[in-house]
Amino acid sequence: MSATIAAVFFAVCLIGVPLAFAFGLAGMTGLWMSGLPIELLASKMMFAINSFPLLAIPFFMLAGELMVRGGVVRVAIDFANTVVGRVDGGLGHVTIASGLGLASVSGAAVADAAALGSALIKPLGESYGRPFGAALIAATGNLGPILPPSTAMIVYATIAGPSLSLPALFIGGVLPACLIAGLMSVYVYFAARRRGFPVSGTPFSIRAVIRSGLRSLPVIALPVVVIGGIMGGAFTATEGGAIAVVMAALLGFLYTRELKLSDVVPALRDAAMTTGVVTVIIAFASTVTFIFSIDHLPMDLRALLQGLTGDPTVFLLLIFVMLVIVGMFMESTAAYVMLVPIFAPMALTYGVDPLQFALVFILTLIVGMLTPPVGVLLFLMAGITGLKVGDIIREVWPYIAIEIAVTLAVVFLPSVFLFLPRLAGY
Repeated sequence: MSATIAAVFFAVCLIGVPLAFAFGLAGMTGLWMSGLPIELLASKMMFAINSFPLLAIPFFMLAGELMVRGGVVRVAIDFANTVVGRVDGGLGHVTIASGLGLASVSGAAVADAAALGSALIKPLGESYGRPFGAALIAATGNLGPILPPSTAMIVYATIAGPSLSLPALFIGGVLPACLIAGLMSVYVYFAARRRGFPVSGTPFSIRAVIRSGLRSLPVIALPVVVIGGIMGGAFTATEGGAIAVVMAALLGFLYTRELKLSDVVPALRDAAMTTGVVTVIIAFASTVTFIFSIDHLPMDLRALLQGLTGDPTVFLLLIFVMLVIVGMFMESTAAYVMLVPIFAPMALTYGVDPLQFALVFILTLIVGMLTPPVGVLLFLMAGITGLKVGDIIREVWPYIAIEIAVTLAVVFLPSVFLFLPRLAGY
């Protein structure tokens, strides 16, 4: 049991204690109690991050940074504003549509929310109030890990191994992302009418839509080429990320002409910092998983669950409840690395489709990005807006309910959500 106790101490480093001293003390205590050679744990950490597919993460992060600094995101926002027109909650619909477009390039919730926040929080705050706008941007940023090229899906597929196809997982994320975005738009529409929010945006015009659409065509081409190439098998996710960086740079330098050489170094720095955080989490979490495995925790947990139920749907519901709780207290990347090796093989023994299980796993964990006490997006928007986290929490619950409802739909209606991957031959 000493190894398991050590893993618990080590996991404290990943749960979010906001003190560097606590991080180091917990980690060192765990290493000392385990009695495992530090060289062995170091080799496990290196093995976990020495992965070609994980190179896709810094590429897509950098592409997103270049799009924001090059004004490409603003072009997408202008197009969304033209299409939506003057309707109730129009600026909210623009935010959701822009979030879908940004998610199709960067695939990271925090990066998407930060980009949308910098561009839209002022007009949203003026029209709808800052708490409502902050909650909407946080929820919209959460589309990043669902819509391809989701970094969460890249991490999950890398850990799950050959039993799951990354292109199939990408395709499987399209319907849940669009459904969540559609339900969010419905909520924003009725909330705007009920609260008397002012109607904003330009009147709808076919001529304006065509003109804006033609201007946005190169921007729209970026996710179409990258995601289409990955799903079609023309190149891997890592190669697609590199292509996205090149296309984002060309758009910024040659099309919008807002990207400067002086922006490249800050973009590289920010992408590197985000990637470094993800990489460190993966490395440390892999050691926790290793300690759990040598202490036979996966087998004990499998026996416990099989003793509780033999029904695949009940199993998925138990996993759903557990992951909702885990997401409230643990960073999602750490949860993938620690829990996917335990529960993904267990799902196969229940006869659950690996793609369905992956969608349920990812959709449930992203709920934790919006739930206290460790909701990363809540603290991000609090930092951008200067609001208290509690003010944002009061407005974010409807979006959490929408994400939970879609996740449960995947549990009970797998044939609906696996239709597109099956249609594509997966």
